[in-house]
Amino acid sequence: MSLKSSTKTDVNTTELVISIDAEKFENAVEREYQRQKKNIQIKGFRKGHVSRKLAEKQFGEGVFYEGAINSLIGPEIDSAVSGLELSLVDRPSVEVTEINKETGVELKAVCITKPEIEISGYKGMKASKAVKEITDADIDKQIEMIRKKNARIVSVDDRPAQLGDEVTIDFEGFFGEEAFEGGKGEDHPLVLGSGQFIPGFEDQIVGHSIGDDFDVVVTFPTDYQMEEYAGKEAVFKTKLKAISYEELPEINDDLIKDATEFDTVEEYRNDIRTKLEEAAKNQADADFETELMNALIEKVDSPIPNCMYEQRIDLIVRTFEQQLSQQGMDIKLYFQYTGMNMESFRESYRERAVNEVKLRLALEKIAEIENFEVTEEEINAGLADVAAANKVDVETIKRFIPYNDYIMDLKVQKAIDLMKETAVTENTAEENAE
Repeated sequence: MSLKSSTKTDVNTTELVISIDAEKFENAVEREYQRQKKNIQIKGFRKGHVSRKLAEKQFGEGVFYEGAINSLIGPEIDSAVSGLELSLVDRPSVEVTEINKETGVELKAVCITKPEIEISGYKGMKASKAVKEITDADIDKQIEMIRKKNARIVSVDDRPAQLGDEVTIDFEGFFGEEAFEGGKGEDHPLVLGSGQFIPGFEDQIVGHSIGDDFDVVVTFPTDYQMEEYAGKEAVFKTKLKAISYEELPEINDDLIKDATEFDTVEEYRNDIRTKLEEAAKNQADADFETELMNALIEKVDSPIPNCMYEQRIDLIVRTFEQQLSQQGMDIKLYFQYTGMNMESFRESYRERAVNEVKLRLALEKIAEIENFEVTEEEINAGLADVAAANKVDVETIKRFIPYNDYIMDLKVQKAIDLMKETAVTENTAEENAE
C-alpha cells in the first residue's frame, strides 16, 4: 500500500488517495479466481476445472477484479488510517479511480473523523442541590400502605353506596335506543371516586342500594379516544349487585410485628425516615449531576458529523426492540398501537441522541485534557462483579468485551467525578417539596 495523499477536505472529513501496486493486485486477483474456481462452468469443461486464463477470455479480463479489490479495500484503508492516527466514526466512502494490470489500483476514500471538541470552564460549574425534607406526612404515606395491604374487605347490605366503596355492577350503554359496542359489562368491579369511568358515571351510583336498577346518563368527553363516541350523550342501564369497602386496621405494635420485621411502630417509622432520607439524598445527587451534564452539553458547539447521531439512534432503536421482544411484542405491532412509523419513531429520539453524543464527546475531551489514566486494579475491580456473575475470571471477561471502550468508560466516569468535585453547589439547604 502506498498513501499518495491525505487531504482535509472539510470539517471532520479527510480524503485519502491510496495506490495498490500491480503485484499485490495480481495476487488478490489470483486468490479471487481460486475462491470462485469451484463454481465456474464453461461448456466443454468440467465445473471447477476452468483455467483462469480461459475464464477471463470467456467472461472478460476484469471478471475477478471486483472481488479482488473488495478483499484489499478494508486492510489497505485500515493501514492508511492507522498510520495517520485518524479516528473514524463511520465506514469510509470508497471510489476506485483507476484499475490497471500493469500499474495496479488507485482508491479514493472519504473518511469521516471523530470531531475535535473544544471544552473549557468545566471546573467550578454551578449547579443546585436541594435535598427534599422528609416530613411526618411522608412517613404516614408509607404507613398507610401497610394499612392498605392488611385491609379487610367488608360487605355492605344495610346502606346505599357511597364514595370510596367498591361496587359490583351490570351495565349496558345506549345511544338513543341502540346499544353501542364496548358499552356492556357484567359483574364489573368499580371503586366509586376512582375516575375509572366517564366523568359523572360513578357519582350517579352513589346513593343507590343493592338490587337497584337505574339509568346513568353521561356525555362522552369531546377528546374521547373513540372519535365516533366523542361528545355524545349516552344512557347506561345499570344494576347495582354488591357493595363493599376496605376496613383499614389500626396502626399499632401488633400490626407492625405481623406485617414487618420490626417490633414497634416507632422502630418502623425510624426505618422509613432513614430510607426516605437516603432516597432523597440520592435523588438530589442525581439531579445535581444531571444539571451539570446538561450545562456541559451547552458548552459543545463544535461541528459533529450527523452519522454519529444516526448511529446513536440506531442503538436506541435496537435496545427498544430488545425490550419489546422480552414483552412478546415487535416494533411493527408497537407502531400499529401508537400510530408511529420508523421515521417518526427515530425522530422522536433525535434530541436525546444529539445530547448523548455531545455529552460523551465532551467528557472524553475532559479525560484527554486531564490526562486521566486507569490502573489495572481499577479495571479489575470494575469487571469483578461481571466475572463473578458469569462464573469466569476477569481475564476471560476482558476478551469478550469492547476493551478499549470499557477503558474509556472508566476515564469518562473520572471526568464526571471531577466536575462534581469541583462544582459550586447552590441552594444546598433542605427543602420540603410538598
